[in-house]
Amino acid sequence: MILMVIVFLLLLFWENEFSEDVVLTSIEHLHVDYPQDDAPLRYCNHMILQRVIREPDHTCKKTHVFIHERPQKINSICTSSKKMTCPNYSDIFCFRSETRFRMTVCQLIGGTTYPACRYKVSPIEGFLFLTCDDLGPVNFQGYVH
Repeated sequence: MILMVIVFLLLLFWENEFSEDVVLTSIEHLHVDYPQDDAPLRYCNHMILQRVIREPDHTCKKTHVFIHERPQKINSICTSSKKMTCPNYSDIFCFRSETRFRMTVCQLIGGTTYPACRYKVSPIEGFLFLTCDDLGPVNFQGYVH
């Protein structure tokens, strides 16, 4: 009986650790900010620090995009009829949104190593490109005006 409890607790701990990793790399965690956070002047610097957005080698990302729309609306892109080759890849298929989305583009203007990164804030509207699987969006691939 004690062994079963220990095994259960280990499985529960392992499941929570796994779920945390999934959340931290999800499209929603990395790219969705809805409703938009209230830090207009330092928006990018604040959001990139808050969400720990950086390259795998801990350098500053050159560009990052936050999408200001409900996750359900973003998920619906995966059912779009606009399936095409992704803009930067020749062998990966993307789904393009059928409507424009409000976004903020964060462009690196200073710093090289996270967290000492400084960004320029550019609010835009554009069509999104996502890769999807059977469960929904997998990766944000880019946008076009």
